[in-house]
Amino acid sequence: MLKDPEPLVSIITLNYNQAKTSCEFLESTRKLNYSNYEVLVCDMGSAIDPGPFILAGNYPKTKLLHSRQNLGFAGGNNWGMRQAKGDFIFIVNNDTEITPDSISLLLKPFYEDLTIGVTSPKIKFFYEPDIIQYAGFKSINPFTGRTSTIGEMEPDKGQYNLSRPTYAAHGCAMMIKREVIEKVGMFPEKFFLYYEEWDWSTRIRKAGYTIWYVADAVIYHKESMSVGKKNPMKVYYQTRNRILYMRRNTDLFHFIIFSLFFIFFSIPRSIIKYLINRQFEHLKLFLKGAAWNLYSSSSSPI
Repeated sequence: MLKDPEPLVSIITLNYNQAKTSCEFLESTRKLNYSNYEVLVCDMGSAIDPGPFILAGNYPKTKLLHSRQNLGFAGGNNWGMRQAKGDFIFIVNNDTEITPDSISLLLKPFYEDLTIGVTSPKIKFFYEPDIIQYAGFKSINPFTGRTSTIGEMEPDKGQYNLSRPTYAAHGCAMMIKREVIEKVGMFPEKFFLYYEEWDWSTRIRKAGYTIWYVADAVIYHKESMSVGKKNPMKVYYQTRNRILYMRRNTDLFHFIIFSLFFIFFSIPRSIIKYLINRQFEHLKLFLKGAAWNLYSSSSSPI
């Protein structure tokens, strides 16, 4: 079992043109009841340097790292992990606010079960704090490439207060022990945005580790401040990476069934939906995301 009662935790969060939001996140770290941590704010080539805002806030144990370009969610977090010193890495969105005992509670399962490689908290909506966003994931359907989030949009009445294994950690907030990174690797950078936590979680589980949903650890998420729900680029990456995930993580039989489902159901349905709604840019990027898989290799682990 782990022996250090308070190992160093590296908190990694990305910033892209959201200095105010990042500072609000850093304000929430002041209330942590855990003392042995560092915060790495990884700026992804923002148009306005967030440095003066973060410096003015005088946030303890915080270091700002500057990337010249936007490396995406996967690449940006990998870049931060390479510079992190912690025994554990807490990847968390900058548009969240963490609770005082969240670090301690997310660490606790690692001391109780050595097979646990990743923990993820209950995530609730910041502006509707009684509504759940995440209480674990169901498995991805091998025929459709879709999953569902346990508890999503449900009032929190304690129905998901039992910690348990889950199929994947949520990219919004996940604690990883360094051993896992050294054995399995980091996020697959090929994904750039969306489905990367699913691909990584799948590799982690295949390596023999358990991913654990920690019911009593809670964070609050300011949903969709980075990429709006109706943003066409979200359609592009979700379409592209849904297919890419299936290419990398299913056997030939299931991929054939998925391909038939996508060709004969998903494509016609999406074309009709976007045409009816006159969302021509969405349609263009949906088709572009699907076509990307025709000429891209899926074999690289990153």
